[in-house]
Amino acid sequence: MTADEPKAKLKGRVNHSVAFWCFNARGEQWSAEKVCSVTRALGGKAVELIDPSEWHHLKKYDLVCGLAANGMPGAPFMRGFNNTQFHDEVITTTSKTIDQCADAKFPNVIAFTGYKWVNPDDPKSGTIAPDEAFDNCVAGLKKLAQYAEKKGVTVCLEHLNTRDDTDPMKGHPGYGGDDLEFVASIVKTVGSPRVKLLFDFYHVQLMHGDLIRRVEQHKELIGHVHTAGAPGRGELDENQEINYPAVLRKLVSTGYTGFVGHEFIPTRDPLAGLKQAIETCDV
Repeated sequence: MTADEPKAKLKGRVNHSVAFWCFNARGEQWSAEKVCSVTRALGGKAVELIDPSEWHHLKKYDLVCGLAANGMPGAPFMRGFNNTQFHDEVITTTSKTIDQCADAKFPNVIAFTGYKWVNPDDPKSGTIAPDEAFDNCVAGLKKLAQYAEKKGVTVCLEHLNTRDDTDPMKGHPGYGGDDLEFVASIVKTVGSPRVKLLFDFYHVQLMHGDLIRRVEQHKELIGHVHTAGAPGRGELDENQEINYPAVLRKLVSTGYTGFVGHEFIPTRDPLAGLKQAIETCDV
């Protein structure tokens, strides 16, 4: 698929985005150029979690970065807002990304609660109390929100599952934001139009289920959406349990107009899997 090929004809009610890392780090390990080319050909409007050094490919294919990484080193979900020792670093790196997004007119940057342990690398270091973690997240995000509001970029706080320990990118044992209500309450308490909830259907399904009702419950907070097959974070096919057409119809019915980022790990032909994901969610 190339930029010269016409875009696939979609219904236009869902703004599809493709998570770069899934197709670059796994499977056939597509280049940034190929991810962008395929996304455009399949009718997608964005590629996300792609390094700013690769953003020139987005421009070439008339795409945007639907969700930018926060710039933290290592596994970015380990060191987040629940731990004050990382506030300065997280706010500095995320603010830099916010500047880049504002300059490029890209909408969102990701954020995380961080791991619940005092030392994220050491489960024996003690656990940050939930109330303290909540207050730390609110304080840090309120500070970042002031900058995000000035720049017109939205910070999306992600809920992740802690149940799957089979792969470091399928689940995150130790993550402090594995309860959707906890993460949503942080977003509500921050109270900024530029701090929203990243609603990942895969992670919510593993931790809670009841997806349609939860979309309705949190519709005012949702700033970005992720898809993947549950329980294995594979393709959106008949071998997984989420009824994606139904949950996407519910999402659309709430008036959601943000991006739906396809963030599954390919287990077979990645092009066929991505095409199926977009067609399945094109409600």
